[in-house]
Amino acid sequence: MKNTLLIFLSFIIFSCSSIRVYHDFDTSVDFDSYTTYAFFKPGIDEVEISDLDKKRILKAIETELVNKSLSPSDTPELLVNIAVKSSNDVYINNWNGLGYGWGWGYGWGYGWGWPQNNIATVSSQTNGILFVDLIDAKSKQLVWQGKGRGFINEYSKKRDQRIQGFVTEILKNYPPSLE
Repeated sequence: MKNTLLIFLSFIIFSCSSIRVYHDFDTSVDFDSYTTYAFFKPGIDEVEISDLDKKRILKAIETELVNKSLSPSDTPELLVNIAVKSSNDVYINNWNGLGYGWGWGYGWGYGWGWPQNNIATVSSQTNGILFVDLIDAKSKQLVWQGKGRGFINEYSKKRDQRIQGFVTEILKNYPPSLE
């Protein structure tokens, strides 16, 4: 029983704080040939999130791409586009306190405990998916896509760091390895 509770709590803690990432790419592309990039403004303008979050995401992408030896350019080889999806998930936890176990004292044996009252907690969390698309500027074909799923608390004071962490995890697999 104790191990089950420990596993459950670990799952809750890690599932709430982690960012799950996925990436896909065109295996016929030589990613080492790309040295410049630019943001795809028409696509980014369509993303329905606050302008502040948009700026945070673009700044984080820019930081990661520069760290990967790509430089911004007016004549880019790669175009960077983003997209987002979000959902507000509601969680209801009900604890009724029912249990059994050994006891001693005046008499001994199995015992059952019935709840005094049921305890229910309700919480909500906004979960989101951030897509980062890298498009070949000449062919206009998608060559790499990263996707990160997780949550960002809109009231968090560390929103910039959380978005940077999202983008860092997504772009960790760029350029892709064929191994």
